[in-house]
Amino acid sequence: MSQRAKVIELYKTLLHLGKDYPLGFDYFRTRLKGAFLKNKDVTDSEQVKKLIGHGEYVVKELEALYMLKKYRTLKRRYEKEVIMPIEESRSEKTSSPKL
Repeated sequence: MSQRAKVIELYKTLLHLGKDYPLGFDYFRTRLKGAFLKNKDVTDSEQVKKLIGHGEYVVKELEALYMLKKYRTLKRRYEKEVIMPIEESRSEKTSSPKL
């Protein structure tokens, strides 16, 4: 795959990941476009490889960020549902008078 194709694929991947960005898609898209335009004149093959590697690192970091966000959200939801009934059932057992 040519470097041009890799760069385009990387841009599309990052653009797709930007849909879930916490500060909004418009913010992410303008920052992404600026970053790519800043390096549009780079022609050295080694430098382009380094920039592609950095972009792939950013993709992995964004994916990790989103997975962590989903994990925390699910944990918060289930913590309230699972832990609260257990605590309530314990307090009901100890507070009910025995006849």
